[in-house]
Amino acid sequence: MVQAKKIALYLIVVFVLYTIITSPARAADLVQVGFEGVSDAAQGVGDFMSELVK
Repeated sequence: MVQAKKIALYLIVVFVLYTIITSPARAADLVQVGFEGVSDAAQGVGDFMSELVK
């Protein structure tokens, strides 16, 4: 099981590096979308907590 996790992690790293090298603009767009998603989620949690305090 541990060996399978190491292989999966290695494949993910190789895929990410391949994507960055072959298409850096697309990789940057994907990272931006990811950060926007995290930011929106944090904003939603903040709004929820603010409404609870009122």
